[in-house]
Amino acid sequence: MTDDELLRYSRQILLPEFDIEGQERLRQSHALIVGLGGLGSAVAMYLAAAGVGRLTLIDFDRVDLSNLQRQIIHRTADIGRSKVESARDTLLALNPLVEIVTVPKMLDDAELLDRVQQADVVVDACDNLPTRLAINAACVRARVPLVSGAAIRLEGQLLVWRPGEEGACYRCLYRDVEVNAETCAQTGVLAPVVGVIGSLQAVETIKVLTGLGETLDGRLLLLDAARMEWRLMKVRRWPGCPACGDKMA
Repeated sequence: MTDDELLRYSRQILLPEFDIEGQERLRQSHALIVGLGGLGSAVAMYLAAAGVGRLTLIDFDRVDLSNLQRQIIHRTADIGRSKVESARDTLLALNPLVEIVTVPKMLDDAELLDRVQQADVVVDACDNLPTRLAINAACVRARVPLVSGAAIRLEGQLLVWRPGEEGACYRCLYRDVEVNAETCAQTGVLAPVVGVIGSLQAVETIKVLTGLGETLDGRLLLLDAARMEWRLMKVRRWPGCPACGDKMA
């Protein structure tokens, strides 16, 4: 590790439970981020700043004026550009030591599985239920840890799934799936709420990659920002889950 890297990452290297070994683990890690919207903006910027060695960014969408209220990785000048290209430029300006791979298209199940298998951790920062379920299924099949976040209106949630544990996967939480679930485009979202949840996703991702502390696997974190109340619920694997249940083992 160079002197510049030691200085860049010095504040987290100073943490006794992190140290230079944790920084080396980050440098050798590969995180896959699906969605470069409000959640993905915060996740990607913090992971790049923290020194995760390789980030793969997946998003088929382009930057729109309505995105800029909460998707802080993009700028007004980026309107009309591919979100992954806009995000790449911001991240490299923040930390040129990080390798950025961009995937500016929607992936089918086989392509998604292939990308997931190449990663050390997957961050679900998308904004629709069908994609979340597809990401979850790919992570369970590939046995790759998943850090899933969601935010709408003034509410947010965060879940971590890790292979070999008894915690619920994302599909376990939604036994009666409604594919036409609400989105922030329909009901709105307060900008900082996605930033809060995205930042926490970055924290959990770093913990997964480095072994720092205890991750949220087996627990669901819920935020009600209107009342500024947090709830932490234990969530166990559903034996009948079509993704991770007993019949799928």
